[in-house]
Amino acid sequence: MPLNVAVQMDPIERINIRGDSTFALLLEAQKRGHRLSYYTPDRLAQRGDRVFAAVQPLEVRDQAGSHFTLGEAKRTELTAFDVILLRQDPPFDLAYITTTHLLERIHPKTLVVNDPAHVRNAPEKIFVLEFSDLMPPTLVTRDLAEIKLFREEHGDIVMKPLYGNGGAAVFRLTKEDLNFGSLYDLFSVTFREQWMVQKFLPEVKHGDKRIILVDGEFAGAVNRVPAADDLRSNMVRGGAAQATELTASEKEICRRLGPALRERGLIFVGIDVIDGKLTEINVTSPTGLRAIKNLGGPDIAAIIWDKIESKR
Repeated sequence: MPLNVAVQMDPIERINIRGDSTFALLLEAQKRGHRLSYYTPDRLAQRGDRVFAAVQPLEVRDQAGSHFTLGEAKRTELTAFDVILLRQDPPFDLAYITTTHLLERIHPKTLVVNDPAHVRNAPEKIFVLEFSDLMPPTLVTRDLAEIKLFREEHGDIVMKPLYGNGGAAVFRLTKEDLNFGSLYDLFSVTFREQWMVQKFLPEVKHGDKRIILVDGEFAGAVNRVPAADDLRSNMVRGGAAQATELTASEKEICRRLGPALRERGLIFVGIDVIDGKLTEINVTSPTGLRAIKNLGGPDIAAIIWDKIESKR
């Protein structure tokens, strides 16, 4: 049976369809005959216990420069939909958190992917700390003394915003780097929350592996290799995508995480692994689907829709 599907996402005219996982999900849904509608987070509204949005019928095409057609906006109660894809990108700020509270009102009668309450409670760099034995040494703080102690112990470190995305504001500091004080000052005035500090893993030069899990099960992976002049391997920062297989340690990471993801209704998750060490669990708007398929891997968008349909 066709499903009535809405997608909550960033402005669709701005996306790069060649690598956009939300677009891959929309193409697959349309291929299966599901009816698509679109809205941006700013269109959400709640009156009493009812949640509305100004939604537009959506058609998509895998054609750069002409990848979508939108119909007329209509105020619609979101319980009219069978499925809502929660797919706007971070930053994971109060605006994002507020949308999860509103969508929580309609889930699971309307299936929200991923579960909005657990998206709110499992941000990428916080939820991962429940599996600290799988991670490199990691500190979450904004306290200068704590960072200095950590740096003395581990030497080279990486500092990054706790709620950032796409490799933005990720810095490596060597043990003797004289920029440490200035960078600390910059972070202090830029980010009100704590930030993440991790031991630098030199093997990142060989790649940061994005592994996709669907309802807690391994579905596919891509290795992202940073450019020679950059620390960051994110493909939006110039990282090169390479086909890859899982190592024994990576398979163990997936096995450990699977039950926790299923319990939380986190159907589409992307984890990041460097040199066998888990660094992030991405639950807000994971990417990687098109890169994996383009490299000869599985069509994970189809796997995700198989799972969604089974739950409906």
